[in-house]
Amino acid sequence: MSEVKLEDIVSLCKRRGFIYQGSEIYGGMAGMYDYGPLGVELLNNLKRAWWKEHVYDRDDFYGLDSAIFKEPKVWDASGHTSGFADPLAECKKCNTRIRVDKELENIGVRADEKMSEQQLQKLFDENRDKLKCPKCGAKDFGPVRMFNLLVKTNMGDFSGDIEAAPVYLPGEACQGIYLNFKNVVDTTPAKIPFGIAQIGKAFRNEISPRNFIFRTREMEQADTQYFVPPHQNKERYEKIKQDRLDWYAKMGIRQENLRLKQHENLVFYAADAWDIEYNYPSLGFDELEGVHDRTDYDLTQHSKFSGTDLSYTDPTSGEKYIPWILETSVGMGRMFLAFISDAYTEDEIGGEKRVVLKLPKHLAPVKVSVSPLLKNKPELVEKAREVYTMLKKEFGTVMWDDNGNIGKRYRRQDEIGTPYCVVIDFETLEGDTKGTVTVRDRDTTEQKRVKITELISRLSGEFALSQD
Repeated sequence: MSEVKLEDIVSLCKRRGFIYQGSEIYGGMAGMYDYGPLGVELLNNLKRAWWKEHVYDRDDFYGLDSAIFKEPKVWDASGHTSGFADPLAECKKCNTRIRVDKELENIGVRADEKMSEQQLQKLFDENRDKLKCPKCGAKDFGPVRMFNLLVKTNMGDFSGDIEAAPVYLPGEACQGIYLNFKNVVDTTPAKIPFGIAQIGKAFRNEISPRNFIFRTREMEQADTQYFVPPHQNKERYEKIKQDRLDWYAKMGIRQENLRLKQHENLVFYAADAWDIEYNYPSLGFDELEGVHDRTDYDLTQHSKFSGTDLSYTDPTSGEKYIPWILETSVGMGRMFLAFISDAYTEDEIGGEKRVVLKLPKHLAPVKVSVSPLLKNKPELVEKAREVYTMLKKEFGTVMWDDNGNIGKRYRRQDEIGTPYCVVIDFETLEGDTKGTVTVRDRDTTEQKRVKITELISRLSGEFALSQD
């Protein structure tokens, strides 16, 4: 079996309606993607699984959905207006901008966007003869400079001077959690230690979005912020790292494709930072999720800039303090790419090549497909419609499929990850097998006769096992 490449995943996503290029009919926009009918189902299933893990299955977590637009001072307090930047250099011939750290990595020079501008300039100068513009091929670049990633908007100000009072789209989704820390404490039974979970949008002025949905200008982040007493972070931090790594394995990601990696250069808010990395096709190991020890930076900064006391008073001891924060943050696009890449399998059935998405059954975008064996036999179609309607009421994402012969239908459903294909044939209507259907398993290709009256309970049991 050949090695899976990123282009295989991109092709499947477009061909089967998982992901489309944003604004494609106008030529497309770099770093923008739309999730199609199958993609949005898989994405929503991942969100539900993540939310269940952090909110429904926990007694010490609370959910939140904060507004995208925020008072601009939020981004001054967080450090984003001054320290949220990527290093770039501009080609003097055609004005194309390059990500300095990534171009250095491409030629085998170790670099990191968290290095100082001076450190990156030194590395860049030492390797100028090996670097060329990806557009025109010239080797004539300007100096390295830090490019702020916050996206500005006029937010209803039509004076024409956006720089006078800029409003920003969120560079990260988590700030809404810090802004609402006091609200959650005041309106819920929350007592430290406790966490807040949120799935929200973030936007970044990426210099060079690339590698499909791995690096985009618009993203959705699933974040947790766990609030602990000062200096009581170490043990909980280690547990959170391991819990998050274990969750991916529990959800079906192969262990050999996961690893933890500590940051050598820390961002401005972190005392410690680790990445859960996934071995992406064609990219190798790269960040899937970040786990950060943010100490008391965020609540201290927002207390200072807002004038609101965000300290916490322990209801038992009366001790008052600014909580420390342990964060997990994952881009849903990167999570999507990891799960669909890990599930992508090429094998052979009867000497014929097969592409199959071996997604965990409860994550599959389509749970069941229903087919009449022959679409020109009204009695089969009528019965198949009855079964289809019954299953759709129970499972929601059920697909009607009567296009092509049964073998082609199976291959099509395999390719989109449908766990079970239900076929209504003549044995369903007559003889000793009357009232039964053929149920075909995606992974094993085994086919079994199942009574229609037992179909929902049998399938529900399989999806429950997958989720557990």
